[in-house]
Amino acid sequence: MKKIVLLIALVALPFLSKAQSDFDKFEDMDDVTTVVVNQRMFEMFVHIDSDDPEAKSLMDMVKSLKGLRLFTTESEAVSKDMTATVNKYIKSGGLEELMRVKDKDANVKIYIREGKDKDHVKELLMFIQGISDVNIEGRKVESVLLSIVGDIDLNQIGELTKSMNLPSQLNNAQKK
Repeated sequence: MKKIVLLIALVALPFLSKAQSDFDKFEDMDDVTTVVVNQRMFEMFVHIDSDDPEAKSLMDMVKSLKGLRLFTTESEAVSKDMTATVNKYIKSGGLEELMRVKDKDANVKIYIREGKDKDHVKELLMFIQGISDVNIEGRKVESVLLSIVGDIDLNQIGELTKSMNLPSQLNNAQKK
């Protein structure tokens, strides 16, 4: 019996680390700006004291996160590679589209991986394309890929977006 359990664990291991390996290739590319925040950093954020109710709500949400990975590029070739990688990841990972926004040339797509119940997700993936008219510190960003992993409460995200004066479409970030 122990051999069967060990065999199943060994077979499942590559699938458990799949999210990391799909996007790892972007970390070392010269044309990609990368931000990676690991669980330990989120744990450090939780220890910040504040009397602000919004900050406390944010800290409650942050303490359940395991990782954040952000990739931006101004390269069309890398953007095409990101698109292909994201599409493959969505299909193979069983992610569900949460929302989509198209404005002129820009496309914003947000996907989720189901969590413990309908109000929680294990992963929130956002992919933005066609924003080359946006300049950040003199750079024209072509694509942005953001992956947040953890126990994410969609109701908390919805409440936070309502209080942050963001575009009205994002106020509907709660999953119905």
